[in-house]
Amino acid sequence: MADIDISQIRNVHSAAIRNAEKVHSRVINPLGDRYGNDGSFSNIFKRTVENINTTNAYLSDAENEEIKWALGETDNTHDLGIALQKAETALQYTIAVRDRALAAYREIMQMQI
Repeated sequence: MADIDISQIRNVHSAAIRNAEKVHSRVINPLGDRYGNDGSFSNIFKRTVENINTTNAYLSDAENEEIKWALGETDNTHDLGIALQKAETALQYTIAVRDRALAAYREIMQMQI
């Protein structure tokens, strides 16, 4: 199936489409975009903290689902699996970002002045 570019669609009232467009623009240009993000350290730091908070929320949701399942409050393994997968993916992403940030920091510290 051919790739379809939906970036030119306008006047769509779906929050999912608007959110997808925002996420897409961050992937293309994560440091500065048309939404007013200037790429300053404070913006990068703010997004990093938001990412950590989101990861923590996914981990908490997964733990809550595990507890519900273990106590027999639910027998829906589908929700449990989804919560666990979201938590795992978010944690892997957060770790990858941390590793890249540490590598960049080490490289900057080794620069000769």
